[in-house]
Amino acid sequence: MIHVINTINLTKRFGEFTAVDNLDLKVKKGEIYGLLGPNGAGKTTAIRMLTGLLKITSGDAYVLGKNVPDKSIARYIGHMPQDTALYLGITVHQNLEFFGEIFGLHKATISKREKELLKFIDLEKWSNELTQNLSGGMKHRVSLICTLIHEPKLLFLDEPTVGVDPELRETFWKYFHDLRNQGVTILITTHYMDEAQHCDRIGFMRRGRLIAEGTPKKILKISSTTSLEDAFLKFSSGEVQV
Repeated sequence: MIHVINTINLTKRFGEFTAVDNLDLKVKKGEIYGLLGPNGAGKTTAIRMLTGLLKITSGDAYVLGKNVPDKSIARYIGHMPQDTALYLGITVHQNLEFFGEIFGLHKATISKREKELLKFIDLEKWSNELTQNLSGGMKHRVSLICTLIHEPKLLFLDEPTVGVDPELRETFWKYFHDLRNQGVTILITTHYMDEAQHCDRIGFMRRGRLIAEGTPKKILKISSTTSLEDAFLKFSSGEVQV
């Protein structure tokens, strides 16, 4: 079994507060793995350690076989943070060009990828629009394709559907499944429990700990519930354990 993410007792403390507490997480190549839990559960902190943006307090994290932080993996991963990381005063095209240059892509490659991505996410007619003039949902789309410009093997998507309408959320999940079918591995965080049904496997996080893990179907069976929200409540209370 090939794991593109493997953490062992991964821990992050801020003073006396433990944000991530001995997290053991394994994500297989070519799957969509969803980290679910309420705000403050430690999901974003975990991703920031895995991407090398935050120093690990203790434990180990391996991403694409490398003990992070390791700069050599940067070209193979894509990270879409919660806050839209775009330059609003330039066009969609210029944002894509900028992010492509950051990853050292040649202009011809950037142009090819831009054409493919704008078509993939249905933004072709918005290429020359100032980013600041786009709706929130459109900005989320632009943020996603900027994350994909260098054809990453592994995607970290941190609450990518927060604040977008239900129709756009469904559209995003179609994109994510298309990427998975192309061989991209995705670690996604969300506090929308209904979205977990779209994942191959999920992990419930609470107070920095992983309290349950498995396929959505397995989680529902073990908890004897019909909704993942109810399942989370049962695992959180300790009524059910994996």
